[in-house]
Amino acid sequence: MTITCQEILKNHQPIWQEATVHPFLDGCKQGTITPEQFNTWLVQDYQFVVEFTRMVARILSVAPRHHFDVLLGGLTALKDELNWFQVKAAERNLSLDVAKQRTCEEYSQFLESLARTPYAVQATGLWAVELAYNQGWQLPGPMPEPYTEFADRWGNPGFTDYVKLLEQQADEMLSNASPEVQKEAEQTVITVAQFEKAFWQMAFNAT
Repeated sequence: MTITCQEILKNHQPIWQEATVHPFLDGCKQGTITPEQFNTWLVQDYQFVVEFTRMVARILSVAPRHHFDVLLGGLTALKDELNWFQVKAAERNLSLDVAKQRTCEEYSQFLESLARTPYAVQATGLWAVELAYNQGWQLPGPMPEPYTEFADRWGNPGFTDYVKLLEQQADEMLSNASPEVQKEAEQTVITVAQFEKAFWQMAFNAT
């Protein structure tokens, strides 16, 4: 029996909801997040995206040729995103040269560990990370300033379309994977969800 990305989400709906519905995102919507809290999240997210870019590059190195276009598109977007982070940090007088908080460090290590898993697991993990961002910034609805730009970056229809393409690629690989690999892919989505929940929470570790 073959499992799909959507079936994984259905099997673990409460865990996934915690990854995409969080007081940090609600606070951005309601205007209750302080600048210090948002800035804490922002600089950690930059550190994460650096490691995430490396992960996507590793995935590209083992991907089948017909997956290249989608993955290369993702890497191009990540190049723009890293430059965008630098602009946002400058606007907020923030240094991006900061140490990773424990959650960010452990999440980064997890991303690195995916290189030692079958491609089906890596493709599923990539989809899960991007979906969490996409849904997390979409679900609160229209985001007021000064967070509109951030919500639009990860919640826009173009990014949603990209996530759907990643899902198609993951489903393709899962359809030919062994039950053991499918189970590993499912556990990867659970782990991503747990890390995403903890990552939003880092905003409240502002000093």
